[in-house]
Amino acid sequence: MSESLTLSFADILSAHERIAPHIVRTPSIRCAALSKMTGADIWLKLENLQAVASFKERGAANKLALLGADEKKRGVIAVSAGNHSQGVARHASLLGIDATIVMPRHTPSAKVERTRGWGAHVVTEGEDFAEASLVAEELRRKNGLVLVHPFNDVAVMAGQGTFAIELIEDSPPLDYLVLPIGGGGLISGSAIAASALSPNTKIIGVQVESHASLSAFPEAAVQARGGSTIAEGIAVMQIGNTCFETVSPLLDRVLVVTELQVESAIAHLAEQAKQVAEGAGAAALAAVMAYPEIFEGRRVALPITGGNIGTRIFANTLLRALRRDGRLLSLTLQIPDRPGVLADISTRIGDAGGNIIEVSHQRLFAAPSVQTAELEIMIEARDSMHADQIEAELRSHYHLTRG
Repeated sequence: MSESLTLSFADILSAHERIAPHIVRTPSIRCAALSKMTGADIWLKLENLQAVASFKERGAANKLALLGADEKKRGVIAVSAGNHSQGVARHASLLGIDATIVMPRHTPSAKVERTRGWGAHVVTEGEDFAEASLVAEELRRKNGLVLVHPFNDVAVMAGQGTFAIELIEDSPPLDYLVLPIGGGGLISGSAIAASALSPNTKIIGVQVESHASLSAFPEAAVQARGGSTIAEGIAVMQIGNTCFETVSPLLDRVLVVTELQVESAIAHLAEQAKQVAEGAGAAALAAVMAYPEIFEGRRVALPITGGNIGTRIFANTLLRALRRDGRLLSLTLQIPDRPGVLADISTRIGDAGGNIIEVSHQRLFAAPSVQTAELEIMIEARDSMHADQIEAELRSHYHLTRG
């Protein structure tokens, strides 16, 4: 590994050889369904199949492998919203190194528990990454620990760059490589590797709107507004300075996506590609869907950078997507309080091809009249047009509102 703060392709090649026995060479596959949907030739690299379900263990594995004997004996500390922490915890365990991980206190519980499961000591402090970093620095000084930075470290960047080596070796020539930007470790390492192996491939970065510090690129960085996001893996207020200096000469542009676009991408990856992706892992697809004029007719590679999404969040994301697409129809009906009405409504829905998912029948307090009842009903439809047909059929017989 070079001693300077400049990342070279030789560093990435060395990292690839060094960590190959300890990580998964994840598949790079063409996704016909997403290609048809977007009009681009979509290739996915499935980093959600790593042992910790994220590309982050590449950088962690390389950094830890390069530590000296004294550094390994002292132990390491890392700060992360989840995926980097799991990578550090796993590879520290494999090397017999004590690991302390500081995570913001609102990190999803699934990531916290998985990190503990790899044997690390987990400290949950701070409202966000910046505050957690201050806690980590205090612990580092107090206990003499070695910091494993999640992105702004040449050894970590080199490890992340091995992603692009595998992708380019396992895919046909690419027009675009679209990568999420949080701290910048993945895109900086991958840009160096891609520029050496596939110089005609353009590198495009993606940020979520709440943390879009590079939204004006190639102009100067702006102040991100911050806040909660489903893409917490890239919820970093500012890209690392070493990462930015590395990637900025190689970066074609930066695209910004909204929360709803990321949610939609998670749902499409589940339905179309049959892949579970966390928010940051779906950000690249969100950009391709949001800016079709850039990518139509081009061969585009996207990473599913991670699959560590909480079960409840994943389920809610899919249900919200179904409702936005019109495949879940929520209706509130004011109905006469007499026998046979529920059966009539159920029959009409069934005859129209709808499937009743949930029913709530209120007689006493919700209805406007003692002679009526309020019926809240959730119906599964084939698509928005089908939902409209079911609504029209019921509206011709009952007073209703659509939720």
